Amino acid sequence: MNRDRLVIFTRYPEPGRTKTRLVGVLGAQGAADLQKAMTERTVQTARRVRARIDVDVEICFDGGKERRMRRWLGADLHFRRQTGADLGERMSNAFRAGFRAGGRRIVLVGADCPKLTVEVLQGAFQALERHEVVIGPARDGGYYLIGLTGAGPDLFRGIPWGTDRVLPMALERLESAGISWALGDELVDVDTAEDLAVWEEATGKGRPSISVIIPTLNEAAHLADTIRSARQGNPLEILVVDGGSGDGTTEIARQNAARVLLSTPGRARQMNTGAAVASGDILLFLHADTILPERYPQHVCRVLADGRTACGAFRFRIVGDFPGKRFVEAMTAFRSRCLAMPYGDQSLFLRRNDFVRLGGFKDLAIMEDYDFVLRARRLGCLALTEAAVLTSARRWQRLGVLRTTIVNQIMIAGYRLGVSPERLAAFYRKTPRSMRDD
Repeated sequence: MNRDRLVIFTRYPEPGRTKTRLVGVLGAQGAADLQKAMTERTVQTARRVRARIDVDVEICFDGGKERRMRRWLGADLHFRRQTGADLGERMSNAFRAGFRAGGRRIVLVGADCPKLTVEVLQGAFQALERHEVVIGPARDGGYYLIGLTGAGPDLFRGIPWGTDRVLPMALERLESAGISWALGDELVDVDTAEDLAVWEEATGKGRPSISVIIPTLNEAAHLADTIRSARQGNPLEILVVDGGSGDGTTEIARQNAARVLLSTPGRARQMNTGAAVASGDILLFLHADTILPERYPQHVCRVLADGRTACGAFRFRIVGDFPGKRFVEAMTAFRSRCLAMPYGDQSLFLRRNDFVRLGGFKDLAIMEDYDFVLRARRLGCLALTEAAVLTSARRWQRLGVLRTTIVNQIMIAGYRLGVSPERLAAFYRKTPRSMRDD
């Protein structure tokens, strides 16, 4: 007996072998978890379709074994392994096998389209009552769904998969062959970091979560504005790690709905304390006098979408005016871009897994961010966002650009020459407080 068949193309969610274009931002396990969640969502939708119309549901899979797939997705489904050298050949073979098994109308869908609905799938089968082919166009120029009533023309050979020519070439071949076709609703496949917003919109999940960690010591004058700038990006959490403030810093943090952690003083120690309890996929370390740009999570995700990037930072701008301001910003830009040496006041961020691999910040009396960046460069690339953080001008306004710059360069030179962080910190403490980045 001929029956309609809904075929779902998917992979077993093995870390490092699925959704590889998202590994850079989600990590191998995160990308596999996303693949798993999207497949389960698609299968759930398919079961609802099956409850409405008489249709068999088949999982056409790659990776893993059939018993693992059956244990994962359920014994009420049909399972078939994908065969073929490329996506086109695998799809062609799936349709051929389906028609040999008695399929009447076959609709094939991917598992990475979060806005796929029962109505879309039911509409595809209805379209095949009047047309020989139905296609669900994807926004990137491909398609997330294709349905056939028979073998049809050669729609899958020689197609540049993954490009915006996939759909136009398919339609050209249908027109040339005189085949009747219909288009469904345009939807979005989740393939890149930018597409994660669609998954988040559909499910409330998907975009990598960000934990913002702010070390503080007597920062009551600036902290509220800093927290508000972090809050507007809707991070997973804001952790204020205080080193013993006596000016109301912790009260301000709590009033602004940040979680307060207490630590012994020392910026490295405080940041490691925050990282140890943070729950986010990405850790962002923010100075208490620095304002994050609007939509900063998008900038962070865009930078970390490149799997070669080990650590990122923001471009640097200074709030307020003083002689030499443009010089300071220009030198910071040169150091960050040309020498790949951003500092902590540019809000360093990285994946949690990479932070663990680096062993966190070394518990140094000073120069912890400089040391961290040097080690991160051995792990991978350092990259800057297009957006800039805004940091307070207090250090330069009070003492001047020249004297502040001289002290900073002495600290760097001393560290590179092997002077102990304790001796450098003692020297730093002897400088006027207005010169220091406390």
